[in-house]
Amino acid sequence: MVPKDHLLRQIDQAIDFSFIYDLVEDSYCADNGRPSLDPVMLIKIPMIQCLFGIRSMRQTIKEIEVNLAYRWFLGLILEDKAPHFTTYGKNYSRRFQDKQVIEAIFSHILGLCLNAGLIDPTEIFVDGTHIKAAANHHKYINQEVEAQAKFMSDQLEKEIAKDREKHGKSP
Repeated sequence: MVPKDHLLRQIDQAIDFSFIYDLVEDSYCADNGRPSLDPVMLIKIPMIQCLFGIRSMRQTIKEIEVNLAYRWFLGLILEDKAPHFTTYGKNYSRRFQDKQVIEAIFSHILGLCLNAGLIDPTEIFVDGTHIKAAANHHKYINQEVEAQAKFMSDQLEKEIAKDREKHGKSP
């Protein structure tokens, strides 16, 4: 159902997301409490939001409910319910807020994308302004990947805080 050339298929083929389980292992307990959202899904949801320009987590979840490509990428079958947007926010806050793990995950993903040729390291976009990299671009690849991971993490935290304020909750 998802075309072979769809962006999410390309990402899924280029990136093995299983490394995330090792990075978040200490944040999960297998035999205590209710089952949690899959940590890989917690990372893939904001990827969908960023890649497809969806403005809010609430809208992202609504899109996941009806978009087969998004559901496929997240490993959801048709009968599975998409996570509620507040469930996503709570899980993200409890597991990743004030931790370096989210930056490590995004740095690793960006590095994999770079190695797979999905990212052109000679060009970066900052605040919509096009900047062409100079000199030896291989020297700055790690710094660019880490900076982008930090930026994406900060954007996600701002979005969560804005949504919480909108619904009368403390940020």
